[in-house]
Amino acid sequence: MTPLVAVLLSIGALLIAALAGYALYLWRRVWRNERQQAALQARRHAEIAADLRILANCLLDEQVPLIEVAIRIKVLLDNYDAGLGQDPRCQVFQDLFDATAQVPTHAAWKALDKAERRRHEAAFSALELQHKAAARRSARWLLDEALAPKAA
Repeated sequence: MTPLVAVLLSIGALLIAALAGYALYLWRRVWRNERQQAALQARRHAEIAADLRILANCLLDEQVPLIEVAIRIKVLLDNYDAGLGQDPRCQVFQDLFDATAQVPTHAAWKALDKAERRRHEAAFSALELQHKAAARRSARWLLDEALAPKAA
């Protein structure tokens, strides 16, 4: 083996070792980022579950109007677990959300004349009477089963 071939092989081996070290460094960054993303997702999931528990308790204690809390629960369920949001035991939240989807909110609500607002409020009252028992059952199910801490 000539000295030139030996030098080129040494340079090649060093280059391969440097590239392998860099690849390992990059993979460690990827793994760390994946762990951080998983931890962030788990924390977000836990926070939404806690928010859902609060809202379900508010519904059961009648601290918030049924329509408002049902809409909030529906939106959080969709962000928490789409499958849970589609569960038949949570259908009442979807039904109330759909029934009130056309109602203006925020500034548009304030811009409505009093007669229109009263018409919507009467519809809310009718919806509450119709869906109150089902919403309470669903909130109780969420608290007791769906959001209950898993046994370790």
